[in-house]
Amino acid sequence: MTDAVEYIQSPLCQDFSAEGLTVNIDIYRTEDSDWILEIVDADNNSTVWEDHFETDAAALEEALDALKQEGVHAFVGSFS
Repeated sequence: MTDAVEYIQSPLCQDFSAEGLTVNIDIYRTEDSDWILEIVDADNNSTVWEDHFETDAAALEEALDALKQEGVHAFVGSFS
């Protein structure tokens, strides 16, 4: 029997729109972990940061910085 992991969602999760595209900034953790940052596009493609964050605010700041520096297109679609 496998125990299901329960995730705690940050109240700072939000949509980010630019250049006609929207992605979801998802910030979550388990009871025993730091905050995990994930950006998800409309087709459910996601980018997950390897490093975790001590606070959800730090994760949000990283997401917004990355979206502004790299552009929303860098987080949309799959690049094969």
